[in-house]
Amino acid sequence: MKPAVYALCFALPLCGCAELPQQGAAREAATAKPASIPLAQLLRRPGGYYKDDGPDGAPPVDLDAIADAQPRPEPLNLHANEPYVVFGKEYVPEKDFSAHRKQGTASWYGRKFHGQRSWSGEIYDMYAMSAAHPTLPIPSYARVTNLHNGKSVVVRINDRGPFSSGRMMDLSFAAAYRLGFAETGIAAVEVESIVLAPPPAAPVTAAAAAEAGGIPLTSETAGIYLQLGAFSARANAESFRDSIRKQLAWLKQPIQIQERGKLFRLHLGPYAKRGEAHAIAEKIRAELDFKPLLVSR
Repeated sequence: MKPAVYALCFALPLCGCAELPQQGAAREAATAKPASIPLAQLLRRPGGYYKDDGPDGAPPVDLDAIADAQPRPEPLNLHANEPYVVFGKEYVPEKDFSAHRKQGTASWYGRKFHGQRSWSGEIYDMYAMSAAHPTLPIPSYARVTNLHNGKSVVVRINDRGPFSSGRMMDLSFAAAYRLGFAETGIAAVEVESIVLAPPPAAPVTAAAAAEAGGIPLTSETAGIYLQLGAFSARANAESFRDSIRKQLAWLKQPIQIQERGKLFRLHLGPYAKRGEAHAIAEKIRAELDFKPLLVSR
């Protein structure tokens, strides 16, 4: 949150993405008929981080028939599990499949990210049983239970986020529907990881390395900037930049990727005066609950 992010998937890096393995099976098993929740209600009280984030028409699948994600051993993503920084806060993803069981607040994200790249590099499908979590391994699986009604689903974690205070996980629209909070947009949940023995990590091919290095970097330009995040992997920096652009469509300055040492930093700017940069930082803090860092270069 999506920094895929959240992608923010963000990063958020919002937030801030290859086709889901379970997506094809879910769509083949589902029949094409409208959901049982009236569309007018979904659009009147959408959930997630954005307004009007529900379907913009009748869902293409029967939401009640979408099956849980099917846990299976998968190698960890080469880039999505590296430490990263979003809005001044450092996140250290888990790199082993250990027991995890916590209760907290979950929300969902929908069509504004539907079809976009998630933090893992896969394409986000709001009708697949997937989720974004700031630190659980990518990919991994978890059982999510709505503490209000007892409904439970299994999701595949393939995105990062949420990066807004007070939320523990962002679910796909389909998962939120199955859990019974698609209309309200938020719910108290319990998240329990499903521990599987991981297979050996896949080797990095020359083609994959070339693809990972395809992010354009900006040249050094003096001025005042807002640092939105710092990432050890180029793909995560680009993913979070895409997520931020969608969440903060009002931004006028470009979000640049600066490579320094082993980190890829997202810089918004430049700004001629510190006061102007401070004002934008406060506006971002008001919308995303995190305040960017002011940097000069």
